[in-house]
Formats: sequence, structure tokens, C-alpha cells
Amino acid sequence: MIPIGSHPACHPVFETVAYAAGYAVFRWVRNRQGDIVSEPQRWTVLAAAAVGALLGSRLLGLAELWPTVLAAWRVGRVWALLLSPGGKTIVGGLLGGWLGVEIAKRVTGIRRRTGDLFVLPLCVGIAVGRVGCLLAGLADDTYGNRTSLAWAVDLGDGIGRHPVQLYEILFLALAGVLVNTNIRLPEGARFRIFLAAYLGWRIAVDFLKPQPLVHGMNLIQWACLAGLAALGALYLKDRRTSRREVVQNVVVG
Repeated sequence: MIPIGSHPACHPVFETVAYAAGYAVFRWVRNRQGDIVSEPQRWTVLAAAAVGALLGSRLLGLAELWPTVLAAWRVGRVWALLLSPGGKTIVGGLLGGWLGVEIAKRVTGIRRRTGDLFVLPLCVGIAVGRVGCLLAGLADDTYGNRTSLAWAVDLGDGIGRHPVQLYEILFLALAGVLVNTNIRLPEGARFRIFLAAYLGWRIAVDFLKPQPLVHGMNLIQWACLAGLAALGALYLKDRRTSRREVVQNVVVG
């Protein structure tokens, strides 16, 4: 068993570093690959992603803590809980940011798919943030279930647990390598592949976390399933559109 302990002060430090690292990688990727939209349009997308991610992360994070929210409501401390720094989730941030960008693009008339530049920054930022989650230990709500595996971690209570944060860091490293290869893909496909892979990963790995369940899965897993359903619907819509365009081209030709 690997002793780590619980160090809550590490979480905000690594969260801040994660944002900075993600933005630095975004700047590097954009300078290296260029951008398919103009500077003002990219800032519109970034702003929409930030607002959507903040709202989505907070809403799903608090929903996941519904027993704590109900307890706070009973004693009249729900506002203190709402204003606390905790209660956020990456899945909510990803889905909220995605929705925010799509709404902003619809309003401003941006028709290009703008997510590909975010894939590597997201991999780096989430991985750095997960280091903070691991070091925060029991104070963070992302720790794993009990296990007797040799690489179990002790977060200060003498119990061996799955180092689910390390599992996620390894997944993100692999995803970052595979999704950012030189293979030519349709515009926007890299982001959708990454998002689908991450949502599928979270459905699997969250079975190793002691979270309150609703019909066999926690709310984050249900949100992941909803996100995968939305991605599947978009894929089918794109297929139908592509086939329609092929038929029109044949008829015109």
C-alpha cells in the first residue's frame, strides 16, 4: 500500500496550474496548427466554453452530492454549500462547455467545427488537475473504493483504495497520444472521438468510486450516457446529411 495521506490545500493549487497548463498547450497547438476560425470567433468560442463549463461543472457536481445538498437544505445551509469552492465535476464541465459553444456558434453564425484544438489542452489540464484530486485525498470526492491490490493508496485512514486518479492520468496520456496523431480526420472528429472516449471511460471507472447510485449508476455516469447518446445522434445526423449531399451531387452531375 502506498501512503499518500490527505492534503486538501493541494487541490486549488493544482486546479490553478491545470488551467494555466491547458491554456498554454492550447496556445502552442494553435500556433503550430493554425486555426479554422478568426481571432474574434475563437474568443467567442472560448468564452462560451468557459461559461458553459463553469455552469455544467457546478450543476452536475452538486447533483452528484445530492445527499449532502438535502442535508444542507434541512438545516438551512444550502446557500453555504452552493457558495463553497467544492462540488464540481469534469464531466459536467465538458458537457456544459460543449453545449455552451454550440449555442454560441448558433447565435453568432459560426458554422465550422471548433473543438479539435481543445483535445490536447483538455488531456493535459485534466491530468494535472487529477494530481490535485489524488493529493487532496479523502477531502476530495473522487477517491476510489477499497482494494487489496499492490498499488493501492492510503489516503490517511489506513484503508487501501484504488488510485482512480492515477488510472485517469494514464488514460488521458494514452488518449492524448492516440487522438493527436497525424491521421487525417474530418473537421471536429478529434474532439468528438475524445469526448466519447472520456465519457465511456468515466462510465467504467466510476464503478470503482463510492458514490451514491441511482438505478445502479451514479449521476455522473448517467450524464456520460446522455452525452454519448447525443454524440451518437449527431453522428447519425451527419451520416444522413453526407448521403443526401452525395445523392444531390450525382443527380446534378
